[in-house]
Amino acid sequence: MKQQGLFSDFIYQVFSLIISLIVVHAVYVAVIRPNSEAVLAQQAAMYEQDSSYVPPQSIYVILKDYEQESCVILTLWAFAILGLKIRRNLIETRLLDRSLLNTTDGISILPQDTRDFARPLQALPPEEREFLLPRALLAALHRFSSTRNIADVSSVVNDVCDNEANRLDNELTIVRYIAWAIPSIGFIGTVRGIGQALSQAQQAVQGDVMGVTVSLGVAFNSTLIALVVSIFIMFLLYQLQLMQDRLVLNSKNYCDSHLIRHMQVPERETA
Repeated sequence: MKQQGLFSDFIYQVFSLIISLIVVHAVYVAVIRPNSEAVLAQQAAMYEQDSSYVPPQSIYVILKDYEQESCVILTLWAFAILGLKIRRNLIETRLLDRSLLNTTDGISILPQDTRDFARPLQALPPEEREFLLPRALLAALHRFSSTRNIADVSSVVNDVCDNEANRLDNELTIVRYIAWAIPSIGFIGTVRGIGQALSQAQQAVQGDVMGVTVSLGVAFNSTLIALVVSIFIMFLLYQLQLMQDRLVLNSKNYCDSHLIRHMQVPERETA
């Protein structure tokens, strides 16, 4: 099940990247670049009529370059990955509101009772059995049945939850890479734009500053878009990490309040 889950995640990430690329590029070809070319042509005409003309900002011009397109593609890809993980987290969190074990106040769970309490968990759908809470509860019941030691049960619950926390954190590596790559792409646009502006210094000296202005626009607009979208990605990333940490902590508390505190070892076995 774990290998199948990893493979399905990989397929989802590949297809979400391809879809993001197709959708964003189609929007750029059909909308962004034609409108930016029209705006730049209009601004050039106005500048020829009036050398003091200050062109207004246009969202089409700000977004038109390849660096900004790459940033938008990566942003949609990151949103798709984060959206999937947030959805899974919400589904797992809803399990905490369900009574997975028939335990009430005053009931005691003895080592020989573990099989009966494990049956409702084993009857869950295969997808739900792979969630953190059922795995932690089953591991606790199996450990109590074999060792008859409550301290060992608490230890195995902590191990299962800690391993899950590490796994969830490792799965966010690709999103962290995207969040790092987007500003880097923006800085590439900055270097490219400044290089183009410097190559047109001679025309600027002769009075034609339009080309330099456009090149500097590439430099600063690419960094602007990269920094803005990376802020949104990091915000969602930290919110997801907070949700995952709460899930792990609440799962530990659920195991403690609904299972471990009800466990009891017969006195003759502890003597």
